[in-house]
Amino acid sequence: MTDPNPAPAPDPTRGNRRRPTVLSTLPEKVRPDRAALLIIDMSNDFLHPAGKTIVRGGRDVGAARAVVPVQRRLIDAAHTAGVPVIYVSHTTLPDHASDSGPWLDARSRASFSVVDICIDGSWGQQVIDELTPTEDDILVKKYRYSGFAGTNLDLVLRSLARSTVICAGVSTNACVEATAREAFSHDYYVVIPEDACASWDMELHQATLDTARHRYATVGPAADIIEIWSSTEERR
Repeated sequence: MTDPNPAPAPDPTRGNRRRPTVLSTLPEKVRPDRAALLIIDMSNDFLHPAGKTIVRGGRDVGAARAVVPVQRRLIDAAHTAGVPVIYVSHTTLPDHASDSGPWLDARSRASFSVVDICIDGSWGQQVIDELTPTEDDILVKKYRYSGFAGTNLDLVLRSLARSTVICAGVSTNACVEATAREAFSHDYYVVIPEDACASWDMELHQATLDTARHRYATVGPAADIIEIWSSTEERR
């Protein structure tokens, strides 16, 4: 019987393509000379009791505040291991300079938020005191949910020769997810420390992590990353 789906005949005009190297384990992906730690939207307007999402948006930030100590440990471990720390911070330019009709329409319907959040140069845009960047850390201002949309984040990562991004911050189902998905689309390995991210709705947090785990990211506890970095330091 003739095979209804025969294999295509070899094309002699095509050379042998090199199969890309694949990093499949967490230690390979987060090796200090490959990884960068992204701290996403840990700003006063999102987390401080006097911030706009709490005062005007009525957001419960208890879950978000609970991950701050985990992020602090991650940042400290990154500094010790020589892993670049990049703060990706939501930014709104004054007088609607960074706004568009579609953006304002979406933001007007966003849960527990306000359209004029994190005005550029304001206290609300600043990173919370517990996670204040050092002079060696890098700040990337973003104007949409994704840290890659209209920013220099991709250029910075490639200039640092990074192939993996570790995404921590808030909210898991909004800016963390948007940044992580776009990082994957830019051909970065994506790692999400599940206990270093949070949302105003932890069911959405979990659903986002479940999708990420099955489709585009390695998901696990921050302690696993910290242990790998600590072990690397001990071997030096």
